[in-house]
Amino acid sequence: MSNKPGGKRNPLAAAERADRNRKIFIQVAVAVVLVGLVAAIGIGIAVKNARKNDPGPTPAIAATAPQNPNGVVASITDTGAIRIGKPDAKVTVRVVADLQCPACKAFEAANAQALTDAVDSGTAIVEYNIISFLDKASTTKYSSRAANASYCVAESDPTKYLNWLTTMFAQQPAEGSAGLTDDQLITIAQQAGFTDPAVAQCVKDNKYSKYVQAKTKAVFDTGVKSTPTIYVNGTEVNSQQIATPAGQFAPGAMTAVITAAAAK
Repeated sequence: MSNKPGGKRNPLAAAERADRNRKIFIQVAVAVVLVGLVAAIGIGIAVKNARKNDPGPTPAIAATAPQNPNGVVASITDTGAIRIGKPDAKVTVRVVADLQCPACKAFEAANAQALTDAVDSGTAIVEYNIISFLDKASTTKYSSRAANASYCVAESDPTKYLNWLTTMFAQQPAEGSAGLTDDQLITIAQQAGFTDPAVAQCVKDNKYSKYVQAKTKAVFDTGVKSTPTIYVNGTEVNSQQIATPAGQFAPGAMTAVITAAAAK
């Protein structure tokens, strides 16, 4: 910028230059704020998506977990089923159930002993897919919390799992109620022999909630439409095979189904 004679600066030019610098500074500042805002929004979205897509912890039955002395072993399958039985059993029974489901309770009452006997004798392996599609039947998402508890106890001591399951169905809360509280779930677990504090903490933390939701969706994606759904060696059992003429679950009816499958 040129100067006036005598070395004096042009005050108008200086003012224009200062004004231009201020505008540039404001534009740069606004750009920086916008870039920061966009980055913050992007980070927020990324964090939200990461949380949404995070599968959460995966339950597992360790090799060091208590094992039944008669050779019965346990594991958790890729479908999320808790698998219990002797490795050389010829029959695999898979039960898809919801701990809030009255029909599942009826099936368990009629066949729990038959399934336990088949496991102990080495005739069958039993896989329990405990899912949570009946959260709407309680005001506290009881199905999800009960399914979570199922994994908590199974990974702690699978030798007590079948007894725990029978007790849980026996104390099934009424549909539409709040369901059992976490403290009640912990008490039932303790009564079934699960005294490890880690089990209680797992129940309180709802540790496997995301896993339960994911496996529930995966089970229904395979075509399951209701609970209980029972499979024997991969074939769905027709309800008429295990029902009385009145349409109730026949006591011990699964014994005949398992025996027939083992004979093939």
